[in-house]
Amino acid sequence: MARTHGRRRGGAKHDEGGNERWLLTYADMITLLMALFMVLFSISSINISKYQVLQHALKAAFSGNILPGGKSIAQQGATQNASQAPTTAEAAAIVPLTAIGTALESTSTSTTHAAQSSSASVSETAAQHQTEVFTQIKRELDAYAKAHGFGSKVKTIIQPRGLVIRVLTDDLLFASGHATLNERSHALLNEIGKLLNVAERNPIDVEGNTDNVPIQGGEYPSNWELSTARASTVVRFLIGTGVSAARLTASGYAAERPIASNASPAGRALNRRVEIVMRRIGGSENEP
Repeated sequence: MARTHGRRRGGAKHDEGGNERWLLTYADMITLLMALFMVLFSISSINISKYQVLQHALKAAFSGNILPGGKSIAQQGATQNASQAPTTAEAAAIVPLTAIGTALESTSTSTTHAAQSSSASVSETAAQHQTEVFTQIKRELDAYAKAHGFGSKVKTIIQPRGLVIRVLTDDLLFASGHATLNERSHALLNEIGKLLNVAERNPIDVEGNTDNVPIQGGEYPSNWELSTARASTVVRFLIGTGVSAARLTASGYAAERPIASNASPAGRALNRRVEIVMRRIGGSENEP
């Protein structure tokens, strides 16, 4: 009997210890729930003043009325700090993008106008300087031609394209139908070359022109070849006087650019000419 009773008490003690294990699980669950509620409580606590500043800034930015401040909105779940927080908060004024764009456009326009005015002023000054140089060359060449008996053969003109030195070919530059320079022309072309070097940057065009009388036989088959050959001959001579070859071009126009009527001998004599053109820097290449 004693053994049987002992076994019962031992077995009962074993059953009682096994039934108390649920307390560990319960305690762990309670601890986790408490931690969860503490996290939720901390999340629900809001800094009312910072939230209101953000609220008014967003409202001012998206409402279209760019004014500082605004009305506060009712808050739910406020804490005790709500009584100490300001009821309104002023947000920094936001400049509309349209105003910024207008200001930038105005500044850009003013800068553009100033740059254009400055560029125009520089261009006008350069053009005026070139005209003064052309006038000086014209004055000296006219005086030289008059003093050496070339007054009726040499004419200088200041045009929009530049300074034009017009030299008639008959009895001065070339014999009829030929492109070899007469010795009489050497002194004149030397003087022209010296004056052209007064302004060493301006390009120089040498243009040959003839009358409309067709060439019959001779060295050149037409007035085109004759006018081009005469222009090239003058270019070679000017290079020999010291004019830079990089500034020079030779062109032949035959009878396509008359300055007088080809119906009379006097008109045809005026059309038989070589024109030495000192061009303006920056001028139009198409100006006559």
